[in-house]
Amino acid sequence: MSGAAKTTFNPYTRGGLRAAGRKLLKNKLATLCFILLLALVVVLALAPLITPWGPEDTDVASRLAPGFWAQWSDNPVDRMKVSPLHPLGTDHLGRDMLSRLLYGGRTSLMVGLVSTAMGLFWGVVLGMLAGYYKRLDNLIMRLMDLLFTFPGILLAMLIVAMLGSSTFNATMAISIWSVPSFARMVRSRVLQVREEDYVMAIRSLGASDARILTRHVFQNTLPIIIVVATMRMGTSLISISTLSYLGMGVPAPAPEWGGLIATGKNYLWQRPSLIILPGAAVMLTVICLNILGDKLRDILDPSLKT
Repeated sequence: MSGAAKTTFNPYTRGGLRAAGRKLLKNKLATLCFILLLALVVVLALAPLITPWGPEDTDVASRLAPGFWAQWSDNPVDRMKVSPLHPLGTDHLGRDMLSRLLYGGRTSLMVGLVSTAMGLFWGVVLGMLAGYYKRLDNLIMRLMDLLFTFPGILLAMLIVAMLGSSTFNATMAISIWSVPSFARMVRSRVLQVREEDYVMAIRSLGASDARILTRHVFQNTLPIIIVVATMRMGTSLISISTLSYLGMGVPAPAPEWGGLIATGKNYLWQRPSLIILPGAAVMLTVICLNILGDKLRDILDPSLKT
C-alpha cells in the first residue's frame, strides 16, 4: 500500500498539466510570486482608475516633489513639498510618478509579452521543423547558431539601429533575439519524440506529418515551451528596459520603466526615488518570473536543470 501513496503524473497530457499547476501552487514561494504578478497585472489594468493624472500631464508647481515618505524627513523643505495629489512624487517636469510607473509598467509588460509570444511562435515552428525533418535541420540550426554568435542585447541594439528607434522595432528586435533559444529547446525535445514507438506507429498508419507534428509532437514539447517562455518573459522585460534606458526602446515622452530610470539618473542625489521606484519594479517582476520558471521547470521537466 505504501507504493500507492506516491502520486505521479505525466506532464505531457492535459490532466498532467493541471496536476502540475496544483503542485506549483502548493509551493509557498511560487504561490507568492504568482499572486504578486497577478496583483501587478490587475493594478496596471486599473491604472486610469487609480490615478487621475495621465502619464504626460504636468504640474509645474510641484516639480520634483518628494513622495509621501518625505513627511517624516528631517529636511523641512521636503516636508513642505509633499503633495497629497502626488503620493509618489513628481519628476523634473512635474509629471506624476505613480501615473508614469503604472502606465510605464503596462508598456514594459506588453512589449515583454508580445516579443516573447512572437519569438515563441517562430522558435517553436523552426524547432519542430528542424527536429522532425533531417534535411532542414542543418540549415535551420546553422541560422540559429549565426544569431547566437551575437550577444543578445547587442543583436537587439543592432536591429533597432538599422530599423530606427520605436516601440514596434524594439519589440521585433527582442523577439528575433528570443527565437534561437526556443528553437533549440524545442528541437532537442522533438528529436526524442520522433523516435518514440507511438509516433512511428502513427506514421505507419498513414498519418500526415502535419497531424503528427500538431497533435502529438507539439503536445510533448508543451511543458518545455511553458518553462522557457516564463523565464524568457523576464529576459524580455530586462531587454526593453535596457533599450529604453539607452534611448533605443520606447521613445520619450511615453513612459517605460527603463526610460524612467534613464530620466531619473540626472536627479539621483536630489530625488533618488526617481530611480529606485522603477528599478524596484523591474527587479521584483523579473525575480517573480524567474522563480515561477524555476519551479515550473522542476515540476514539468527536471531534466532541464543545470
